[in-house]
Amino acid sequence: MDIYLTNTLTKKKDIFKPLKEKEVSMYSCGPTVYKDATIGNMRTNIFQDVLRRMLEYNGYKVKQVMNITDVGHLVSDGDEGEDKMVKSAKEEHKTPKEIAEHYTKLFFDDLKDLNIEMPEIICKATDYIQEMLEYVEKLVEKGYAYETSTAIYFDVSKLDEYGILSGINLEEQKSGARIEVDPEKKNPYDFALWIKAPENHLMKWDSPWGPSYPGWHIECSAMSRKHLGEEFDIHTGGIDLIPTHHENEIAQSKGLTGKIPARYWIHGEYLLIDGGKMSKSLGNVYLLKDIKEKGYDPLVYKLFCYTASYRNKLNFTWEGIESTSKALERMRIGYKTHKNGTDKIEAQDKENLKQIEENFHKAINDDMNMTLAVSYVWEAIKYPKKLKEVSELLEKMDTVLGIEINKEINSNKQENMEQDIPEEIKDLIEQRQKAREEKNWQESDRIRDLIKEKGYLVKDTKEGMKIEKG
Repeated sequence: MDIYLTNTLTKKKDIFKPLKEKEVSMYSCGPTVYKDATIGNMRTNIFQDVLRRMLEYNGYKVKQVMNITDVGHLVSDGDEGEDKMVKSAKEEHKTPKEIAEHYTKLFFDDLKDLNIEMPEIICKATDYIQEMLEYVEKLVEKGYAYETSTAIYFDVSKLDEYGILSGINLEEQKSGARIEVDPEKKNPYDFALWIKAPENHLMKWDSPWGPSYPGWHIECSAMSRKHLGEEFDIHTGGIDLIPTHHENEIAQSKGLTGKIPARYWIHGEYLLIDGGKMSKSLGNVYLLKDIKEKGYDPLVYKLFCYTASYRNKLNFTWEGIESTSKALERMRIGYKTHKNGTDKIEAQDKENLKQIEENFHKAINDDMNMTLAVSYVWEAIKYPKKLKEVSELLEKMDTVLGIEINKEINSNKQENMEQDIPEEIKDLIEQRQKAREEKNWQESDRIRDLIKEKGYLVKDTKEGMKIEKG
């Protein structure tokens, strides 16, 4: 079955064809470990995990490389300000190494909580200084880089084209571009490959240009080339990386090898908070631990991320998390009900389940359409006969979802939710919950009255919506 991926490089949905049959090489941009990773950062890791799991579902062997940035990422993406690691070290009165180790551990703790598969290779930038240095030296030798009094810059004017991901037109942009950051730059869009370190800088290494440290972009080019070669299949990351980091990765690679490093560039959109941006000044920066501290299984957030395409903005609300928490409980109860089912499977059941599985497969292969895929999970859960074969299908689907659908749940919750409530009523409850999330109170009241007419009472409590026979 063909796989389709929306490719930022071609600006369209492409059929996926790997360089090697049944093998996929993938590079994923990891965190800059100077602060906690937010749930917005985690959304990117979730979509990258789904991509990996989907490829494995299709029988591919995946070799994934992910970097850990522990040097070189300046406060501004435009080669301005302090290194984020150094700035954080000063603020917390620790060494950059201590900062990196602390936030790297927290990051991997979050990945574990979200049941995210680990990449085969994890690269810490400070372990690859020599590879980065050699990369820069070769770019200088080939005439793609030049030295100023503060840095070694990549000369974008030497490329046949710059801006193929973001669509930047250099000629149109030059007049308004900022050049005062370093008046020695030849072009406003030239970017730092290597930065000369001030005498008291906390992170620096010897180089032909004196004590210095790498720029942000060079690390990914050097590490992907070392572990995946000059060309590989997929490069992933957040949408914010397109106009700077990924554009410059391509420039560096074309300068050194003449090639664009990845054939498919896949990017995830932003997470919004209550309809707006996540911001410290607004007090709405949430971490995964905030979700856990409110008593939710962290996998609720993973399932919540499936309510929108990875390519679309997703609006985070606590009401949405509460609704998704109930949905995850119902999924796990449904799984267990089928696992303990005693109905006998017949030929028509086999055909029906085969069709559900095929529909699920088509959905995940269609640019990871997880919203549609989850609808087929529900179709399986609501299958009228209680069959262990349905639980086996759900387990197979969960190899992509990664939400631990077979996880044991609180027995009291199960008793409350396993009341003998008809599927028709359960569907109405879901419709009412959606109406309430959308603040459509008139529709919510209409559905409540309809449920009452059918012999059930709905009560809205602090613990959520409760249903009982009237």
